[in-house]
Amino acid sequence: MIKGMLGTALRYHRAGRLNEAERIYRQILEIDSQQADSLHLLGMIAYQAQDYERAIGLIRKAIAIRPADAAYHSNLGTIFHAQGNLDEAAHCYEHALALQPDLAKTRYNLGTVLHAQGKLDEAAACYERALALQPTLAEAHYNLGNVLQSQGRLEEAVARYERTLALEPGKCEAHHNLGNALQAQDKLDEAAACYERALAVNPDYAKAHFSLGSVFHSLGQLDAALDRYRTALALQPDLAEAAFSLGLAQLLQGEFSEGWRNYESRWQTKEHTPPMRAYRLPLWRGEKLGAGRLLIWGEQGIGDEIMFAGLVPDVMGTGHRCILDCDARLRPLFARSFSGRSFSGAEIDVVSSQASGEDPGRDPELQVAAHIPSGSLPGLFRATHATFAGTRSPYLIADSAQRDRFRASYGDGRLLGGLAWYTNNRKTGRTRSVELSALAPLFALRGIRWITLQYGDHDALEEQVAASCTPLLVDRSVDQFADLDRFAAQIAAMDFVVTIDNSTAHLAGALGVPTYVLLPFAPDWRWQLERDDSPWYPMLRLFRQPRGGDWKSVVRKVQAALSLSISML
Repeated sequence: MIKGMLGTALRYHRAGRLNEAERIYRQILEIDSQQADSLHLLGMIAYQAQDYERAIGLIRKAIAIRPADAAYHSNLGTIFHAQGNLDEAAHCYEHALALQPDLAKTRYNLGTVLHAQGKLDEAAACYERALALQPTLAEAHYNLGNVLQSQGRLEEAVARYERTLALEPGKCEAHHNLGNALQAQDKLDEAAACYERALAVNPDYAKAHFSLGSVFHSLGQLDAALDRYRTALALQPDLAEAAFSLGLAQLLQGEFSEGWRNYESRWQTKEHTPPMRAYRLPLWRGEKLGAGRLLIWGEQGIGDEIMFAGLVPDVMGTGHRCILDCDARLRPLFARSFSGRSFSGAEIDVVSSQASGEDPGRDPELQVAAHIPSGSLPGLFRATHATFAGTRSPYLIADSAQRDRFRASYGDGRLLGGLAWYTNNRKTGRTRSVELSALAPLFALRGIRWITLQYGDHDALEEQVAASCTPLLVDRSVDQFADLDRFAAQIAAMDFVVTIDNSTAHLAGALGVPTYVLLPFAPDWRWQLERDDSPWYPMLRLFRQPRGGDWKSVVRKVQAALSLSISML
């Protein structure tokens, strides 16, 4: 009797007639309160109604009656997963697999939990084992592709997305993520085609519009990029990546007022570091503080901290007492440059919470009244082209004694030229870096002693120098990662610097050293378009690729500019 009733209830359940199924499950339990399947299936109906606590209670009763049933443990894991309790979900899935190791979907579900916990290697292993059990499980191919892409294993990720689409051609997310993997390899045309296929499946897929915009951005087609970013935001107003990228494109075009507003969307994007500090203090928006001090804290990377520090004199010019919280490696340089100097009578203390472990925004003795991340300063002080006239140059001061020792050590009657040629930036390093051998025309210029300003392992740098037969000195006494203040003194000792877009460009510009910056065809937002000077650093000259990958013509122009400068000395 119970068996027949259970069969009927299951048919109703599978047909979506949940009220009728629930009624029969309850009737069964009135006959036999220990009927585990009915408890379990009632729990699944509660789960479908998103009544998670009730679902957990019912399935736990079923497990108490029949503890060796793997499906019960697996479904309990699904409920914990939906509830966001990842540790309990993983425990349940693991228990189910210990009872029945061949459950492909459970193995996949465990992989999704581990993936969400950031345990990428373990997640990948789960997806692979699930696929060994069920090779046609499209979701496992897709999620394995996502893990591989997160690990930078782009070719493998591409293969998994392609397998996903062979099994499920209409999965627009797979088309989109395949495009992302191709874009990360600079295969922009192929990436664009993937995004177009995703949009053919779902024209309202905001992320695909945004990603297609990013391809246009990389190709220098800014009007098309702006159009796609705006379309993405119209479809999904909370898509922070689109708002942030829209801001970057606007800043690139010199649309500062609107650009800086959209730049604030960086805090809602997934990749921005560090996160916004959770103070009870108000964010400073340029108002006069009645009492207390203003905390300025650095964000993003070393280059960004240096560039945004150029606005510290503007802040001090408002008369506020300030605290500048910076990367520990920058503290000696920033302290020398800002502390004790007169800016409208204002005072500033330079600290590093990173080194001390003490957060100045939470120390009542410091009397901090408001705070602002340094990347938000330009929105207050550089909202128009005209306001860039307030840029001080130089605004950083190197250790003069160390600088003089470097000049004495390197000096042989020739000009001292510093050189940096690559960056390890994961997203843009390939387009911004140049092969050392491509710079050979510069070394043909007479009267220059070349010094490497390139970060990296000294042995590896010397191997690169030897392999390219370039007359570059690698100074093993300078370690940029360990001592930025000493590196600043080394840069200050140069007569000029030639560099790609990396932290060397920022530091040389902030120190006021004549600097030649080599830029890719689609440059970072801060360098804007077409101009050959920088509003951030008056001593910089910008040399741009006329087309993607064309460093040869850039180097030729730098060579001509250097030759002219030398002839005028």
